[in-house]
Amino acid sequence: MNVTFRQLRLFLALADTGSVSAAAKATHVTQPTASMQLKDMSQSVGLPLYEVVGKKIYLTDVGKELAVTARSVAQTWDAFEQGVDAAKGLSRGKLRVAVVSTAKYFMPRLIGSFCKQHPAIDVSLQILNRDGVVHRLRENLDDLYIMSTPPTDMDLSDEVFMPNPIVVIAPSSDPLAKRKSVPLDALAQHRFILREKGSGTRMTGDQYFRKLKFRPDVRLELGSNEAVKESVAGGLGIGLVSRHALHGLLKEHGVSVIDMEGFPLPSAWHIVHPAGKKFSPLALAFKQHLLKDVVRRKWDQAV
Repeated sequence: MNVTFRQLRLFLALADTGSVSAAAKATHVTQPTASMQLKDMSQSVGLPLYEVVGKKIYLTDVGKELAVTARSVAQTWDAFEQGVDAAKGLSRGKLRVAVVSTAKYFMPRLIGSFCKQHPAIDVSLQILNRDGVVHRLRENLDDLYIMSTPPTDMDLSDEVFMPNPIVVIAPSSDPLAKRKSVPLDALAQHRFILREKGSGTRMTGDQYFRKLKFRPDVRLELGSNEAVKESVAGGLGIGLVSRHALHGLLKEHGVSVIDMEGFPLPSAWHIVHPAGKKFSPLALAFKQHLLKDVVRRKWDQAV
């Protein structure tokens, strides 16, 4: 079997983009060249690597196995290149990070401070819902993953690096926003606006409600913190969000944090990756950057 490293890069781009033209663009070759190289790979392997159905590309089982192999080879080579650069006193390469959507309120700043120390690096930051991040984690597509509720059915390296308190919000004009020590049963007659099922915030809230045998009357399930905040500000109900969604404040844009008994719910941000993953020097440096005590103290004070 005669497959070159460049062909593996091309096939990996095809697996990631689902398009020959996009794969050609990502690997800086013409589309005819990409098509010819992919055909040569299939002939070398001796089995079809993908098929086209309705103008969409689907990897075959052998193609999926090849994509996993190609990704492993590419990640190992990237780590080798970064190790050589480090030995030469250079700091360059590409950092790949996937985070859940609520982390967008703080991760760009943490990445920014890291990039100031390493100005030659490139960063790929994927901001997705929890299901999207877990999918990328299972496929080992990135260096690090940031989430509040890691999956329990995977062998992971899991380190907590920052608190993620969950709070109840109401319209600032609502009498609840002015009360002290509001008991949970006072919310029985209120409609709730919650994140979608499967989000870390929703999972933390649902677990707490089940523990107290409280059933929230859910009016809306929404896919973003901004949508939850706007719906609460519009008087549609009360919501449950991370304090980070309010930038660490007690009130913002027409909503206020309710002084609820039992809240904020304790939660935390986790840095996770597959156990045994071989880190590049750049990824290891970024992980250490996130775990610094000074960063942890800063966010403890902010929230």
